[in-house]
Amino acid sequence: MSNKAPLLNVDHGAWLQALRGITTATNERTLITSGLSSGGVGNSAPVVDYDTLPAVAAALVVANMNAIPLDWAARFSVGGVNMNFFIVKQLPVLPPEAYLEQAGCGGSWVELVVPRVLELTYTSRELGGFASDLGYPGDRPFLWDDSRRHRLQSELDAIFSHMYRLDRTDVEWILDAPPPSSSFPSLKQNEMRRFGEYRTRRYVLEAFDQLRRGEVPDLGERPGGGGPSHRHPPVPREDGRNGT
Repeated sequence: MSNKAPLLNVDHGAWLQALRGITTATNERTLITSGLSSGGVGNSAPVVDYDTLPAVAAALVVANMNAIPLDWAARFSVGGVNMNFFIVKQLPVLPPEAYLEQAGCGGSWVELVVPRVLELTYTSRELGGFASDLGYPGDRPFLWDDSRRHRLQSELDAIFSHMYRLDRTDVEWILDAPPPSSSFPSLKQNEMRRFGEYRTRRYVLEAFDQLRRGEVPDLGERPGGGGPSHRHPPVPREDGRNGT
């Protein structure tokens, strides 16, 4: 992403990735990025561009930027209501080589991250190009299921907590720092009203513990997958074959 890039350097036959430029440190999440169908984008939604491997790179970056560990860092950096370029450029986004490291449950981190991003992102045929670029063979978007999406996002939060080499007490503090400190008060208060519990905290710590035991994080399946099964879709491999 660059504020010096040409304004019209966009492939209109593909897809875009943008971040929310208007935000505050008191929102449920401070930093939010998303895949978009190709079209007009306002100045409060800066577009992220990639030089190489755009689909895989976009999937990794969108997961990283939407993960709670990075959001925790972002909310300490936002003093007003703007997610300015200079703030984004200084955030501790993981380097590409980090995703090639082996996860404790077997396979690499990229194999855990990309399928979850695909399912969370490909909910409209307008993003079929993104799904295709990731090597997904299905043509049906995944159905929007709030319960399942919450679980998938929490699994990604736990995955990135491990990738940042946080221990369990670090994750507990980031999710719910005791008074007089505060981490995600709006998220906690909204979930207490809606679910009667701080559900994100329970989900993330459960998935974190699964990874710590060497298990693939799995918070339970719910109906709603749009592909041939409810399992996570395959992630493309360097040899051209799809792995799981």
